[in-house]
Amino acid sequence: MGLTIKDVNRFEAARPRLEAIAYRLLGSASEAEDAVQETFLRWQAADVARIEVPEAWLTKVLTNLCLNQLTSARARRETYVGQWLPEPLLEGDPMLGPADTAEQRESVSYAVLTLMERLSPNERAVYVLREAFDYPHREIADVLEITEAASQQLFHRAKKHIADGKARTEIDETAARRIVDEFLAAATSGKTEPLVRLLTADAISIGDGGGKVPARAKAFEGALAVAKFMRGLFKPARSKRALVGGSPAIHVTTANGGPAIVAVVEGRVVGIMCLEVTRDGIAAFRNQVNPDKLERATEVWAAADRGQPLFHAF
Repeated sequence: MGLTIKDVNRFEAARPRLEAIAYRLLGSASEAEDAVQETFLRWQAADVARIEVPEAWLTKVLTNLCLNQLTSARARRETYVGQWLPEPLLEGDPMLGPADTAEQRESVSYAVLTLMERLSPNERAVYVLREAFDYPHREIADVLEITEAASQQLFHRAKKHIADGKARTEIDETAARRIVDEFLAAATSGKTEPLVRLLTADAISIGDGGGKVPARAKAFEGALAVAKFMRGLFKPARSKRALVGGSPAIHVTTANGGPAIVAVVEGRVVGIMCLEVTRDGIAAFRNQVNPDKLERATEVWAAADRGQPLFHAF
């Protein structure tokens, strides 16, 4: 028995929420889309008339598909070339989901998505459903087929892991933008000292090229090492232009709710640098240059007027 138009519309109404859940669980927009599509196929094959609470049913199916994906992803990431970072989402991307509360915004921040890689699949699922979507533990327990007490325990454990790994308190958007502007001025000055002053002593820089674009396998650690890397990164070179197909236009925007520097060549996003800006300075640079993880960003970028670039790099 096929789906009625009403059944299809019911699923489509749930799709934005399902995509936002899947993205937080998987850290990948393309994998999130695949999981939601598989959920639709399960919905299509189900006896929908007998499903009492469609939202709960869809959430359970999707979450368990994502848990299976997370388990297999861990094995794949052991053979991943270099550092693995989540796929960043630019401002305006509907997959970012709800951002009404501080908890919702934090749950999709690039820093927290990276930290969530340390959680077990069940810890991650409980954290996402509770923190970002305010599901009661009773419903989460039903989704994961565990006890309510176990759900609460997993949540507290996940919260502690996230809190332990977080940098110092972040600052407001205006102050963060000022620091990003200062960073770009310093990075293009050719001098190391101004950069060092903008960084925390334990600053890090991580790059994900996926084996397709050169990116150092090991993170740069410490203010001086990071500053030297950034100075070199923004230094003009013909080889860099050849690598990305031109001289990148540099824009400052927001990705995953935080400040980001976007490099664009002829409408194609070739790099997104997500900055973790704290009261003590810039604590982390997470640089996504794997082209497979920038396809959606390119689509979202093209859908809005982003204005003139600050400058052209290289």
